[in-house]
Amino acid sequence: MWLLSAATPIGWLNKMIQFKEISRKARDENVGVALLTYPVLMASDILLYQPDLVLVGEDQKQHLELTRELAERINYLYGGKKWKKLGGRGGPIFKVPEPLIPPAGARIMSLTDGLSKMSKSAPSDQSRINLLDPKDAIANKIKRCKTDSLSGLEFDNLDRPECNNLLSIYQLVSGKTKQEVTEECQNMSWGAFKPLLTDALVAHLHPIQVRYEEIMSDSDCLDKVLAEGAMNAANVANVTLQNVYQAMGFMRR
Repeated sequence: MWLLSAATPIGWLNKMIQFKEISRKARDENVGVALLTYPVLMASDILLYQPDLVLVGEDQKQHLELTRELAERINYLYGGKKWKKLGGRGGPIFKVPEPLIPPAGARIMSLTDGLSKMSKSAPSDQSRINLLDPKDAIANKIKRCKTDSLSGLEFDNLDRPECNNLLSIYQLVSGKTKQEVTEECQNMSWGAFKPLLTDALVAHLHPIQVRYEEIMSDSDCLDKVLAEGAMNAANVANVTLQNVYQAMGFMRR
């Protein structure tokens, strides 16, 4: 992270939305340096492993854009012929990763507030569907989730965030198109739609839960896969780190 920080203009970090919002709420008091430099830490975690694609939600797109800009800046300042003169292979030091943003469902909202992102760190378990939730828990959460009193169901009405969110979830887990969901659900009541959504969620999560149980039942195999994955990741990271050290002049020729 320190190596990337050395090449990061502070103006780039001051423009990050997350930093500006938290600083404004705190009135610039007690805002630590860690918050300012967090995007650099995130960029380090990404670039260290030389990925081609990074799966992100819309809310993290700015952080990935910073990551791409840092990769391009490092490549420009220290890569190519400059790196080759120091004994390196030349060319780019980092891959410049592309964002992989799903066309639908990149940002799923809370079951209790259609304006807040669904999160595993939210205090209330009622606000989210967990991958391992049993059928009864899913049914209870959908039954109690926040809706509205309007008739008919529709996408993209800014005055009905919960409606848009629940229809989007149904679209994702059912595998149907937005148009198909619209035609199927536009005249439905919430009482008719909620069991439909529950069944679709249960069916979608069932193979995931079965596979989870299979994996967890063989701890030796799981430990082996994790160890091999960690070793492979460490090998890639070590090569990247050595290349960065060399290109930035921290190693002898």
